[in-house]
Amino acid sequence: MGKLSIRTGRYALLVHFIAWFLLFSQLLRIILFIWQHGQVSQSLFDVIRTLLTGLFFDIGTIALISYPAVLYYTVFAGRWTGSLADRIVIWFFTALNVFILVFTFLAEITFWEEFRTRFNFIAVDYLIYTYEVIANIQESYPLPLLVSAVVIVTALVLFAFYRSRAFAAAFSRNTDIVKRVSILLLFTAAASFYITFISSSQAEWSANRYNSEISKSGIYSFFAAFRNNQMKYEQFYTSIENDRAFRIVKSKLADSTVSFATTGYSIHRSIKDAQSPLQRSNVVFILMESFSADFMAEFGNRQNLTPFLDSLAQKSVFFTNMYATGTRTVRGMEALTLCIPPTPGQSIVKRPENQDLYTISNVFSSKNYDCSFFYGGDGYFDNMNSYFGGNGFSIYDRGRGSVLSDRISTVRRNIADSEVTFENAWGICDEDIFNKMITTADQKHKQGKPFLNFVMTTSNHRPYTYPSGRIDIPSGTGREGAVKYADYALKRLFAEASKKPWYKNTVFIVVADHCASSAGKDEIDIANYHIPAFVVNMPQTASQKVDKQCSQIDLWPTVFSMFKWHYESDFFGRDILDPDFEQRAFLGTYRKLALMKGSRVMILSDQKKQAFYSWKKSDNSLSPLPMDRPFLEETIAWYQTADYLFTNKLLK
Repeated sequence: MGKLSIRTGRYALLVHFIAWFLLFSQLLRIILFIWQHGQVSQSLFDVIRTLLTGLFFDIGTIALISYPAVLYYTVFAGRWTGSLADRIVIWFFTALNVFILVFTFLAEITFWEEFRTRFNFIAVDYLIYTYEVIANIQESYPLPLLVSAVVIVTALVLFAFYRSRAFAAAFSRNTDIVKRVSILLLFTAAASFYITFISSSQAEWSANRYNSEISKSGIYSFFAAFRNNQMKYEQFYTSIENDRAFRIVKSKLADSTVSFATTGYSIHRSIKDAQSPLQRSNVVFILMESFSADFMAEFGNRQNLTPFLDSLAQKSVFFTNMYATGTRTVRGMEALTLCIPPTPGQSIVKRPENQDLYTISNVFSSKNYDCSFFYGGDGYFDNMNSYFGGNGFSIYDRGRGSVLSDRISTVRRNIADSEVTFENAWGICDEDIFNKMITTADQKHKQGKPFLNFVMTTSNHRPYTYPSGRIDIPSGTGREGAVKYADYALKRLFAEASKKPWYKNTVFIVVADHCASSAGKDEIDIANYHIPAFVVNMPQTASQKVDKQCSQIDLWPTVFSMFKWHYESDFFGRDILDPDFEQRAFLGTYRKLALMKGSRVMILSDQKKQAFYSWKKSDNSLSPLPMDRPFLEETIAWYQTADYLFTNKLLK
């Protein structure tokens, strides 16, 4: 038969496999491009660059995926080639790899549907929390049909390889040692080059976020996120001297009620209101899952999804211009317990050594409050139990055998099956978790102890299922139904709580953790950070709508001011109702950090980049502005000091 070329010899199957992967990767890229056709940049240059950048990252991805096969072909040769064992190994691992990659392509499509991004650290998290994710997939998609489709496509690909005689060529004995070693060295060099010098962020060449995301390889981005869940600020972002950074932040936090405890690298201070503290009220804090402001009629929605919240807006302190700090629940929890801007990388809720921090529970505990955290799912998910349990909260959840760390001393109670009327992949329905909270509040009231009950809802989440017969939208049909059910459950909570003896002395706070969607064509999609927030039943406080631009991190300092409390603070937030409050909002992804003041937005990116924009609210667009150095330094100062304090364990 003579010496065979790489294309037809021992490496023929590998060449076919690589060509198939590159073809399917570009096909997926084209599908995503068509999907976002109205938002991607469609100039010829941008289209070509998107595809070529994608091809560059696909080559790196397949070089790394193929490396074990190249190593196998190099080591196992001679008489081994074409043996039964050789055939079994090659057939099995080729089929396995094709199946996994076809499944990955399909998973990328569903991931894009949810997040409008290629795989990132969220996908890494989902790989860890397999129970919730698998259950969610089973409840959201026709899984048997999808798996069958993956199997069929895999079989067709393998059949194509077989018909082209790639398998037959791979079992030949005619590849010499020089050629094998040369190919191994080539792949080693390629793999080393990509691992050492190429980061997924280098695909972000376009001002249009969708072009940059489509340019990426999902698999390459996944492993990049796996390696970089935590990012050191000074290593990746533009910085200034720490002395200057802390001076800037302290100047922004100073007012007549504040007395700083130190001149060093700290923002610790005493806050003393001129008036006497009010009577201690109980607090029920509801963190609403994925609750965008634009679900409400107050902000122009005409679907009548939130009749109760729209009514609540008329009889509460309603913050109409508040912005979430991030795009995930753990970011909202971080902002609303630590009152801190988002630090780069993973949320503090999910990081190691995040126990014994100075959180809102320290303020409440200093007033002898009982602090409890309620979650309708397993609090192991997203590290919630470890974080809340390690920071002064008792835990009520649906844990399935997971335990808290031995280092965490707290009460943890399982929500019993008898207390559950409806449950899906993410947890029990909002009605059930509210009922559990009310029962616990009854117990605390009988004990004569004021309480903070922090409740995380779950119903407004895919698969969007909830108890039947509650609203006029069938369960499981989409986001609109889940939103309307969440509003219904909240109405029922207030109706039931109003019958309780502790109701008159209880302040209710309702706020979203983040918006239902955060993706857009710009670096930061400002409109998709806008959330509603309500303070209800606050003593001696008239209902009002507060239109000051503000952040999640300002909510609790505002509530403490409304209570007229004297307390110690390590919080970055300020009292929104203070006449001297400087309007601004902090927004971030796990890599982009933004400060917005009015319509001006400064965005810090890794690789020590920054960009300054004007935000046009009417069409949610960002237009470049000339760099403003004082604005840039203020933005740097907020994020640099926040990261410094956590990294150096100064938030303890």
